[in-house]
Amino acid sequence: MGTEYEIKFVDAWPDNEIITLYKSGGWWKDHYTPDNLAALIRGSFAFAVAVDGGKAIGMGRALSDGVSDAWIQDVAVLPEFRGKGIGREIIKTLLNYCKEKGLSWIGLVAEPGTKEFYVPLGFKELAGEPMVYEPEA
Repeated sequence: MGTEYEIKFVDAWPDNEIITLYKSGGWWKDHYTPDNLAALIRGSFAFAVAVDGGKAIGMGRALSDGVSDAWIQDVAVLPEFRGKGIGREIIKTLLNYCKEKGLSWIGLVAEPGTKEFYVPLGFKELAGEPMVYEPEA
């Protein structure tokens, strides 16, 4: 693979590295601030970071009530580390954690054009369309 990394579950991580990962996924908006990142990490059911040389090169998190179901989201890998199986390992790590906790339903919303990435990991499309409510900023 050429990259030595490990995946860790964390309850804290340096803001600048998490912001860089959110930006690499295209999810960080200009008006966001790092003020709530610590709470975001701690409030996740599981927050996984792929670490190479002490630096976060990928991340993903699961949101759950811890009883019945979970959603995996915010899976991102720095561009220079993509195509090496890191994102796949983050997903597998999160799936295994959720299954070990007895969760029977694990979902995610895939970005357009990425479904092929998730199908080999056992995901399938749901009938219907995802819906979202976003209050005006």
